[in-house]
Amino acid sequence: MQNAKAIETALKNLGIESPAAVRYNLLPEELVEATLCKDQGVLADSGALCVSTGKFTGRSPQDRFIVEDEVSKDRVDWNAINKPFDAAAYDTLRAKLVKYYDGKEIYVRDVQACADPEYRTNIRIVTEYPWSNLFVYNMFLRMSEEELENFEADWTVLNAPGFEADVEIDGTRQPNFSIINFAKKEVIVGGSGYTGEIKKGVFSVLNFELPAFRDLLTMHCSANVGKDGDAAVFFGLSGTGKTTLSADPNRLLIGDDEHGWGENGIFNFEGGCYAKTIDLTREKEPEIFDAIKHGAILENIGFFPNTRTVDYEDSTVTLNTRVSYPIYHIDNIVEPSMAGHPKNIFFLTADAFGALPPISKLTPGQAMYHFISGYTAKVAGTEVGIDEPVKTFSACFGAPFMPLHPTEYARMLGERMEKYGVNVWLINTGWTGGPYGVGNRIKLKYTRAMITDALEGRLDNVEYEQEPVFGLHIPKECPGVPSELLNPRNTTWADKDAYDRRANKLAEAFINNFRKFEEGADEEMMAAAPRVIETA
Repeated sequence: MQNAKAIETALKNLGIESPAAVRYNLLPEELVEATLCKDQGVLADSGALCVSTGKFTGRSPQDRFIVEDEVSKDRVDWNAINKPFDAAAYDTLRAKLVKYYDGKEIYVRDVQACADPEYRTNIRIVTEYPWSNLFVYNMFLRMSEEELENFEADWTVLNAPGFEADVEIDGTRQPNFSIINFAKKEVIVGGSGYTGEIKKGVFSVLNFELPAFRDLLTMHCSANVGKDGDAAVFFGLSGTGKTTLSADPNRLLIGDDEHGWGENGIFNFEGGCYAKTIDLTREKEPEIFDAIKHGAILENIGFFPNTRTVDYEDSTVTLNTRVSYPIYHIDNIVEPSMAGHPKNIFFLTADAFGALPPISKLTPGQAMYHFISGYTAKVAGTEVGIDEPVKTFSACFGAPFMPLHPTEYARMLGERMEKYGVNVWLINTGWTGGPYGVGNRIKLKYTRAMITDALEGRLDNVEYEQEPVFGLHIPKECPGVPSELLNPRNTTWADKDAYDRRANKLAEAFINNFRKFEEGADEEMMAAAPRVIETA
């Protein structure tokens, strides 16, 4: 491990001159104790540390910027998500942030991203709060003392929730901000205690550098592998079931959120999991439930009255209650977090409008179309300002974290799908029999059964029927799943005309969204677009 003098010198090189104290790579137990001593958290009866992230209980994507400079200006896909930030304004704001550290106890941690040594990235993360540092310990790859001795950071993250920008002077939209500087290899985060800003800032960095310079496909997905080595990938936005469905007791977990796909196969970027906990039960999600113990961090949860027992149904603060834990809190994991090329890819969507079937098999053209579309109904509470489910399209199932143009990621995915003969499935983890408020949420046990049938080849030889709007191929039978659940129009919807209207409306939204990608789409992809059908 690096000595105090080396760390002091490194911090001075970052402009951090006079902190009251520097706590370097503390043990989880020490960070928990520091949090409790500062009255910044309490312990649940499970041993997990419970904290409040303050005003922000989700990411604030409108306050995430990328510095426009010689590295980024011709490569970043500048749009409403990837918003440019002036380089000079960045320098000024950054100087204020590091000055803010003066006189404060700060926490420094050296970690890595990317389980595959070929793509390993060294990251130094400075945090204002001890529990933010514990989050870093949980979520990134932990290093041995020997590895830390000669550590040199490829990237630096400066995190200060208590520091706010001056909107009139600093050029931010609000006092909170997350800004990536590719030329200086830095991320600065201020004004928000939501730990996901650290995690997704680093993910955005990897999503730029690794595809652009290393020909590595980066993916917003979870992944697991069977005992026979058959890897599977689950794409989906927050709330669609990536973490839940990849935590399968019969398969080994590779990771729950961020992965790369290279010549050797797939691998995890992270060293931990960041799962939603709203309505969590041991019965529904035993792996996640049992991972919540000493060392885990619960964010923005509530307790049963006069106890330290967590009430996972409590959404008083937010629906986006979360837990962070190191991956070793789960027993059935792959170490290191790597596997071969996937045999099955699942696109997860929580369709709040009840139009999509619970499982369907996609043609190659449909796979590319749905990957670029990235449809789901965004779950309330995941982002600031989202209070009800909202129809949304997020390219590559992760547009807020993808600095390059979506077609670049889609091209790489298409090449790998073709090269390795991958099956692609669309899974609706949302509603059936009607939209949100009318229909019913598809039961987790049925979703698990359908995915297991796909993974184990039981859907390879069954009969399929093609629905007319999206052209999706729906299996007529699926062991362990009621057959009436499989085709929503024919079975779960009582009013067929109402289903047709809902499906057409969703199809129109797909078509309108895809117009911005048509220029780069090929004929096969365009042929996969849904079709609005005539109704009575």
